[in-house]
Amino acid sequence: MKEEEGEYAFIDVREQGVHSEGHPFFAVPLPLSHLELKAPRLLPRRSVQIYVLDQGPELPLAKRAATKLAELAYERITLVEGGVVGWHDAGLELFTGVNVPSKAFGEFVEEACGTPHVTAGELAKRQASGEDIAILDSRPFPEFHRMSIPGGIDMPGAELVHRVYETVPDEKTQIVVNCAGRTRSIIGAQSLINAGIKNPVSALKDGTMGWYLADLDLAHREDAIAPPPGPDALAKSRKAAQEVAERFGVKQIGLAELQTFQDEATDRSLYILDVRGEDEYRAGHLPGATHAPGGQLVQATDEYVAVRNSRLVLVDDDAVRGIMTASWLVQMSWPEVYVLTLPTEEMTEQGPAPAVDIPHAQTLSPYELDAVLSSGEPVAVIDLATSLEYRGGHVPRAYWAIRSRLAEDHIFIPAAGLIILTSPDGELAHLAASEMAALRSDAIVRVLEGGTNAWAAASLAMESGDTRLLSKPEDVWYKPYDTNDKEAVRRRMEAYLTWEVGLVQQVERDGLARFRLF
Repeated sequence: MKEEEGEYAFIDVREQGVHSEGHPFFAVPLPLSHLELKAPRLLPRRSVQIYVLDQGPELPLAKRAATKLAELAYERITLVEGGVVGWHDAGLELFTGVNVPSKAFGEFVEEACGTPHVTAGELAKRQASGEDIAILDSRPFPEFHRMSIPGGIDMPGAELVHRVYETVPDEKTQIVVNCAGRTRSIIGAQSLINAGIKNPVSALKDGTMGWYLADLDLAHREDAIAPPPGPDALAKSRKAAQEVAERFGVKQIGLAELQTFQDEATDRSLYILDVRGEDEYRAGHLPGATHAPGGQLVQATDEYVAVRNSRLVLVDDDAVRGIMTASWLVQMSWPEVYVLTLPTEEMTEQGPAPAVDIPHAQTLSPYELDAVLSSGEPVAVIDLATSLEYRGGHVPRAYWAIRSRLAEDHIFIPAAGLIILTSPDGELAHLAASEMAALRSDAIVRVLEGGTNAWAAASLAMESGDTRLLSKPEDVWYKPYDTNDKEAVRRRMEAYLTWEVGLVQQVERDGLARFRLF
C-alpha cells in the first residue's frame, strides 16, 4: 500500500496497547471498543475511503469493525489483507510506540534545524549558580501538575509564542523548554526560535525523564501557569506569528471561505479544530469546532485527524496559536491547512463538544447500586474504563474488561442475576449493554447512571489498583512512569528515549513520510 494523493483513512482497530507493539507508519489507532464514539470525529466524511487493519491474518476485529462502520453509514471500507502479520511478511516496516508520525517529525526537526539543547545536569548547575533562567513546560496542565522541573511554568505548546513576552519580558533571560521526553521540548524551543524571540532558547534534552535519570528531584502538584498576554505582549506575539506565516506559507481565511469548505464537506473531509485552551473553548467556540489544543495537535495529530490529505481549519481568536500550529502542520506536509481568526463574540457555542448520539440502556443510580452491593445480592459490576483509569479508582468489587473482548472474557464473571456496566461517563457502558445482554441471557443487565464519575461525585467508596482484571491490560500504551517500580521506571525511560531518537532512521527506511524543511 503506497501513500495516496487523494483522501483516505488507514485505521488500526486493535487496542492502543497492541497497536503500540507494531503498526504501519500512517495507521491511526481507532480501537473497535470505542469505534462508535470516536469514528464520527475522526472520520467526518461518510464517503471517504477507509482501510481497516488488525493483527491478522484472519482479520476478526477488522471484519467486526467493517460491520459497525457500515452501520454508521460509511460507504467505502476495505480490509487490509493479512493485517499486521501480512504487512510484516511483505517486508514492510512496522513502528512501535504511539503518535509515531508526530514524534518522528520532532526528531527530524531537531536534526534538520539544529535545535539547541541543554542537559538536565547542565540546567541544574545553572539554576544552582543563580543564572536568570525561565523554564517553560510545553505540556498540558495535568501532565505538568503530575510532575515538573523545579521552578517550571506551564505554557503548553501553541501557548509559547502567545504568552512568552508576558511571562519572560527580559530578552536576556535564558529560556529552556521542556516536556516529558523530547518531541514537545524540541518543537516548543524551535517555535520560539522560528518566531524570532531574542532570548537564548534551548530544549531540555530528554525532558522530565532526563531529569529523573540524572537523579534530580522532580516537583509535584505545582500549579504555576503562564498568564495570558497583555496588550503590549500580544502585539509582539502577533507580529512574530505573522512573520512565521509569511515564512512557512500559512494560509489565512475568513468565514466566507469556511462556508465554501463546509458546502464541499460531502466531497472533501473537513476538520474544524479550535487550538485554544480548554477553558476558552468551553466559554465559547465556533459551532461544529472540535477542541484540539495546538501543541497536542502537533504532538499527537493522529488523535484528532484520521483522514490523510484532508482539509484542516484551525480556529483561534488572535491568530498566534493558529499560525504557530499551522506552521508545523505545513512542515509535516499536510497539504491544506488554514487559519481562521475570529473574535470571541462570534464563538457562540458553549460547553464541551456535543456527545455522540448512541442508544441508551436502562440504568441504576449510584445510590441504588450502592444499596445492591450492600445487600449481599449476587451482582457483578463490570468497568469498561481504560486499565489506567480502573487502576486509579473504581466501584468496590468491580471487574475490569475491554469491551471488544467481552465475548471471550465474560466467562470469568461469576454467576450473578444482575450485571452492572460502567465506564467513566457511562457512554461506553451503554454501547456494551446490548452485547452483554446477548452474552448473559441469564442475567439482568443495567448501566450505572452517569458512570463511575457519578459514583465518585456522590462521595461513595472507591477502590483502587488492578484488583479484578477479566481482560489482559493492553488497551492503552503505558508511559514509562505508569508504574511504582522505580527500577522499571528507569529501564522504561531509557528504552523510550532510545526508541524516539531512532525514529529518524526507521522513517528513512520506510520511505512514506514527506517532512518539509524551509
